[in-house]
Amino acid sequence: MVARLHPLRRAADRHPTLQKILLGCGITGSAWWVAMDVVGSMRYPGYSYADQVISELSAQGAPTRTFMLVFSGVPYAALLTAFGIGIWRAAGGSRAARLTGALVITEAVWGLAGGIAFPMATREVMAAGQDTLRNQMHQWYGIGMPILFALAVGFGSRLLGRRFRYYSYATILVIFMAGLLMSQHNNALAANVPTPWLGVEERIVAYLPMLWYAVLAAGLLRAESAGSAAPRERRAISPRGMQHLPQ
Repeated sequence: MVARLHPLRRAADRHPTLQKILLGCGITGSAWWVAMDVVGSMRYPGYSYADQVISELSAQGAPTRTFMLVFSGVPYAALLTAFGIGIWRAAGGSRAARLTGALVITEAVWGLAGGIAFPMATREVMAAGQDTLRNQMHQWYGIGMPILFALAVGFGSRLLGRRFRYYSYATILVIFMAGLLMSQHNNALAANVPTPWLGVEERIVAYLPMLWYAVLAAGLLRAESAGSAAPRERRAISPRGMQHLPQ
């Protein structure tokens, strides 16, 4: 994977606009994913945005499964992968930035592959006692997503100064608290009984990473612009102008 990124990094060296496009994919991808979640929930008859989880939109047998994979999963994975490449490209000598980029790419691939291979079973199937191996694997795949994101935040929080670092820690804390609230609905979900506010709780867990990616992308774009405008001697001190961001 690393070897394959080198041609893209060299291309970004020759075309600075490409680097900005790659970083901009962090904002575009996050906004696109949220928009497709909203659209998908509207296309599913009887689906409750506030009370049902996002995975139900792409569950086995769900009327919106194909839509979510084609119009949400694939474009989002492509955009997030491009964003990860942009972070890697902006790293300069920063090991934290390279690891952040690699983790973002890994999460994008993990999310798409898991959504295709291990879809959730519908509530009706689980309540009827007809659970599937794919649904059981979906639970393990789902655990991997927040772990990968937490690792990305752990390294990425170092890239844009003190305020961004505090914001990153607060994001993880809120996600953890919302995850605890979600866990109280596990039995009700499997029994196909009402799960009030479960959709809201999960969307806090899902939307906050999207916001974090967008904020990181915006910060790196600002650093990119500052680095491009700075004198050569200042750019030589700090790759990609990261030092020009306010602390």
